[in-house]
Amino acid sequence: MGSRQRTIGVSCILIAMIVALFAGTAVAEDTAAAAAVKAVVERGVIMAIVEGQDAALAAIGNPDGPFIDGDLYLFAGLVSEVIMTAHPYSSLVGQDLTDYEDPQGNLLFANFVVVASDAGAGWSEYWWPKPGEDDPSRKLTYIMKVAGQDLYIGCGYYPED
Repeated sequence: MGSRQRTIGVSCILIAMIVALFAGTAVAEDTAAAAAVKAVVERGVIMAIVEGQDAALAAIGNPDGPFIDGDLYLFAGLVSEVIMTAHPYSSLVGQDLTDYEDPQGNLLFANFVVVASDAGAGWSEYWWPKPGEDDPSRKLTYIMKVAGQDLYIGCGYYPED
């Protein structure tokens, strides 16, 4: 079997494993929006597994990259520390976000690490301003740990009230 065929075969196996592993994960409130968020996160995780962490982080951090879909975009962080490693729009990359709170007192980035390390994948709720607004709105974010790496990938959306 050639290298390309092996890569395709491994990719298919990884995709099937990821889908099977997280098929029972609770879905957030807006099914269509939640499904779109989960799909883009899964694409990022697959890229990190197949092409490597550096390639995935470069793509995630690119504001014109493949993981920008309308209002949806990926971000990434370490599982071992509360540090953001990639984001297409934020100045928080590289910072220790252990004590970063939303206006409700939620330690959102610390919670992302908990979701990734405890469950492997799941939803997190917090308050964050919508693009172009100052007042925070309720936001739901899907977090998934990248198997075999010290990395999680996430994406969020604002549910309709």
